[in-house]
Amino acid sequence: MSGSATGRYVGKAIRRVEDRRYLLGKATYVDDLRLPGMAHAAVLRSPHGLAALTRIDGRAARAHPGVIAVHTGQEVADRLRPLAVGNPGAQQLIQIRHPILASGTVRYVGEPVAVVVAGDRYAARDGVALIEVEYEPLPAVTDPEAAIADGALLLHEAAPRNIAMRWTGGSGDVDEAFRRADRVVRGRFRVPRLAPVPMEGRGSAAAYDPGTEQLTLWVSTQAPHRARSGIAAILGFPEHRIRAIAPDVGGGFGSKGGVYPEEVLVCYLAMHLGRPVKWTEDRRENLTASYQGRGQIADVEAAVRGDGTVLGIRARILGDLGAYCFANTPMVPTVTARMITGVYRIPAAAVEILGVLTNKVPTGPYRGAGRPEGAYYSERTMELIARELNLDPIEVRRRNFIPPNAFPFKTTMGMTYDSGRYAAALDRALERVDYAKLRREQVAARVQGKLVGIGVAMFVERAGGVIVWESGGVRVSPSGKVTVTSGSSSHGQGHATVFAQIAAEVLGVPMEDVVVVQGDTAMIPQGIGTFGSRSAAAGGSAVYLAARKVSEKARAIAAHMLEASPQDLAVEDARFFVKGTPQRSVTFREVAGAAYGGAGLPPGMELGLDETVFFNPPGNVFPYGCHIALVEVDPDTGHVHLKQYTAEDDSGSILNPLIVRGQVHGGLAQGVAQALFEEAAYGEDGQPLAGTLMDYAVPKAAQLINFVTDHIETPSPFNPLGVKGVGEAGTIAAPTAISNAVADALAPLGIGHLDMPFTPERVWRAIQAARAGAGRTG
Repeated sequence: MSGSATGRYVGKAIRRVEDRRYLLGKATYVDDLRLPGMAHAAVLRSPHGLAALTRIDGRAARAHPGVIAVHTGQEVADRLRPLAVGNPGAQQLIQIRHPILASGTVRYVGEPVAVVVAGDRYAARDGVALIEVEYEPLPAVTDPEAAIADGALLLHEAAPRNIAMRWTGGSGDVDEAFRRADRVVRGRFRVPRLAPVPMEGRGSAAAYDPGTEQLTLWVSTQAPHRARSGIAAILGFPEHRIRAIAPDVGGGFGSKGGVYPEEVLVCYLAMHLGRPVKWTEDRRENLTASYQGRGQIADVEAAVRGDGTVLGIRARILGDLGAYCFANTPMVPTVTARMITGVYRIPAAAVEILGVLTNKVPTGPYRGAGRPEGAYYSERTMELIARELNLDPIEVRRRNFIPPNAFPFKTTMGMTYDSGRYAAALDRALERVDYAKLRREQVAARVQGKLVGIGVAMFVERAGGVIVWESGGVRVSPSGKVTVTSGSSSHGQGHATVFAQIAAEVLGVPMEDVVVVQGDTAMIPQGIGTFGSRSAAAGGSAVYLAARKVSEKARAIAAHMLEASPQDLAVEDARFFVKGTPQRSVTFREVAGAAYGGAGLPPGMELGLDETVFFNPPGNVFPYGCHIALVEVDPDTGHVHLKQYTAEDDSGSILNPLIVRGQVHGGLAQGVAQALFEEAAYGEDGQPLAGTLMDYAVPKAAQLINFVTDHIETPSPFNPLGVKGVGEAGTIAAPTAISNAVADALAPLGIGHLDMPFTPERVWRAIQAARAGAGRTG
């Protein structure tokens, strides 16, 4: 099925079948759950970035009407293990594990300190307000560079210099590359922290049946099987007695991929109290206690020839981990390092990562998860090379591209790219925007004193995650109706549509005869989840292979019923018939009935039409693309006007163009937001400066423009569908394209680099500083 060819369903722009219940308000989210006897939990959180927790008294809260229980860190410390931390292959990783509730010291604003359970959420919150706590505030450390400086206050005694992780990687003779270089080009880049801000915050509810010893958890998650195994380990409770259900999930963007303290608490409380317990996050909690993304400082240097050929790169990256590590916290900076060479054939590279502890909420994957930072460092470096050598940045890129005939290509950072036509993507994007005309218009605008900039950004991303396999199942009932199961777990991607398209295409049945089941560990044997642009490539391929197995068995049954060879049969409109004699036929429903009836089966064939496949590809897939932004900067206000944006993306074979376009548009909205608006900033005392949506600048629709999107298809050889991934393309490319455009616009003023976000104040100050400098030197 791989390639660009379309069938009856696959390759067609079919509207999402799951949208009807959302539009009618019939979806069920965690907060919609109403269980008999259900209690509500609320969490007391630290108001300090760093403080000693000297006294906590919950007696007034316990006496409040409606309050059922109050628990503090000391009371649960012996019963609930801290959260686990994954190791992404770091040479040094100190396990700074997040406690379920703080005890002794609080290390970031928003850290859970105590939990109150009451008959309703209002009484629970009243109880939180009645808990008496005494703190001794300490000087917080919020700057990663200050955190590792000599004499800095240690956040954890186990982590000298506040360094929790060291990772180094690369290959090739880097020292020789720099010895041979005609020029060494250096850049320093800061990437701000971001808040994922899903439309639905986190939430979880749990119920325990002591008769069956069965614990059921409803949780807003991207990975229900991961939630089940993580909570089992923390509770010390058998995993097979936990059922994790992800109901409708209102977005995640990476922030719902791991286990949080509150999910553990509702499970513990439900078992301890003998009644269901639910907790729902509010927006302030979401902005301060759900993990944030990005947060890096990178020093990059490139060894280059005079013609712009890159001989090697060196980089040192400080990753702002926050006060503790969640499971995926150490992973994100290592992805940045592995992708730092981008779409270029760079023969030598060496990268060092320091994972630094600060008094902030921990970081984790946010849409792109390390890849936007890698693309940013790579592409800004290419721009700086062109500028220092007075070369065309387009030609510098062409000179360093990995050629199409080099794939599969192993980079010096250890990634094996599956396929790519990078020059073709660049050419198509340049043609679509009429690049030469844009440059002519820019010259004319500059004559008029306008600050107009054009930014080009190439990117390649790793899609699939660290664990690349996924499960998929296809089960046909005796009536001929089809149920698809998947270990992928949708939170807005359109799985119910795309997986149904795949199964209907392979089986030759109407798409309306297919339902997709996901997000329930009792119904799916095992799965990885949805993140890292993996669902179509991994989950879709598993569904495809399971459908193929079912189809082959159904064809064999039909052939037996028609007394024909399976190779002589065709299938169309849910009907098997002998090629050339369509009147000799049986329906798909008749075949399904025979599969369970037994009488019509070939000798030796088992009953049933039910197959499950665990698809384990040989590696990740690597989507890529070229994005071009046009901006104009107001020299008097510093406002950056995004005038035009064009995206040329490869996501392998396209299963549903409508969903692909939606994914690209959504990613672009968040990528533009990173470039122009958003930053999860902190004060020196560790206080979040954007604790509500009045301060955290999520853009409104009117602040964005119509994006122009196009696709170049380079099928992946790593899966049977030829697909890659597309959910994160916009968030990877847009920040860099706009950064390059802003730098291009400000170049006539002598401004070489400016870090995101390009708020009017930041840009205005840079313009004023440049003008003041020109005045002093002139």
